[in-house]
Amino acid sequence: MQPLIAELQWRGMIQDIMPGTKEQLDKEMTTAYIGFDPTADSLHIGSLVPILLLVHLQKAGHKPIALVGGATGMVGDPSGKSEERNLLSEQVLRHNQEGVRKQLEKFLQFDCGENSAEIVNNYDWFKKFTFLDFIRDVGKYITVNYMMAKDSVKKRLDGDAGMSFTEFTYQLVQGYDFYWLYKNKNCKLQMGGSDQWGNIVTGTELIRKKTNGEAFAFTCPLITKADGGKFGKTEKGNIWLDPAKTSPFHFYQFWLNASDEDAKKWIKIFTLNLEKDYIEEVIENHNINPEARNLQFELACNVTNYVHGDFNCDVAIRISELIFGDISEETLKNEQIEFFEMLSNGITTHSIDRSLLGNIDLASYLALTKILASKGDAKKIIQAGGISINKKRVEDPYTIIDESFLLVNKYFIIQKGKKNYFLITCN
Repeated sequence: MQPLIAELQWRGMIQDIMPGTKEQLDKEMTTAYIGFDPTADSLHIGSLVPILLLVHLQKAGHKPIALVGGATGMVGDPSGKSEERNLLSEQVLRHNQEGVRKQLEKFLQFDCGENSAEIVNNYDWFKKFTFLDFIRDVGKYITVNYMMAKDSVKKRLDGDAGMSFTEFTYQLVQGYDFYWLYKNKNCKLQMGGSDQWGNIVTGTELIRKKTNGEAFAFTCPLITKADGGKFGKTEKGNIWLDPAKTSPFHFYQFWLNASDEDAKKWIKIFTLNLEKDYIEEVIENHNINPEARNLQFELACNVTNYVHGDFNCDVAIRISELIFGDISEETLKNEQIEFFEMLSNGITTHSIDRSLLGNIDLASYLALTKILASKGDAKKIIQAGGISINKKRVEDPYTIIDESFLLVNKYFIIQKGKKNYFLITCN
């Protein structure tokens, strides 16, 4: 594997870097950290970038620390925000911290020797830190002029909303995190998104002034979309890492629907296990035949596999084949219950009472569920060949729905036209 900085540079994962950082990483095993803000009980795909930075760091032989911001979460980071956000209660923050911690444990190695990962919570060192102690031990080392010069501060002060003292002090709180980790964990490097640069260098400045020590930093670019939309957002909201919030199918679809321009950047950033030569070959082949969208398929498979595992990735692919491809009736009959459980998060669902099996015809059921507007419409569309059940066309509107339709004794799938699918659950 290439040295860490070279590896991250070809992947497009470095924007700002403090002089001496590469030399420090080349010289010795270095402890480095990234902070994660517990504003929700799950991280989203924007958080994959800092997670992958920590994973790359550990693979290169260095020690990663993931800081869950129990204290900073109570303050609110002004970076990139146009207005102050609502502060979360301590109870909600505790719940969120636990969710974030469990997710981070999936990606980092915590039992691999001297460079084993650690998770820390800055509430542990702030909970007994009095206000007077803070302004004496931290505030006296950083001038107001220095704090005012930060872009995150200037943008807010120039806007209509202004900035509260709470948010103004955020960079000091984050700076103290770096100082505390430097002093107690020998942590010499902080990484983060490019919007964090001002907060990060405040930490290096505090370390320099309080200890006469040297600390380092680099940031990665904020991920953007070619069409100007916000990365990780869809019409249905955030793309979360928690499968209960974003199903593996929808997660897979997000990457599969990436534009050519985005996919060429994202495959370098988000595919940890693909080497440079292979990625360049995939991109080159895509340029020859972009209509095949093999680049997007490679991206979607790799990231879904990494986050949700082989099984969920495979099921997400098969659901996509059902909805957008040409999965066979035989394949559908051989699917396991997990396929249908995930499918219920991917397409519109309806239910049918088991007592109706053998007692209701297809046209009546389509009208009852409003899949079609009326029984008359249902008859016309069925007779025209526009309805399939379990991938098999049904042309008799008086076909009785019975147990022979059920897959895994619980589900069947109604298809209207080419792309409209409905999962029916028998209760």
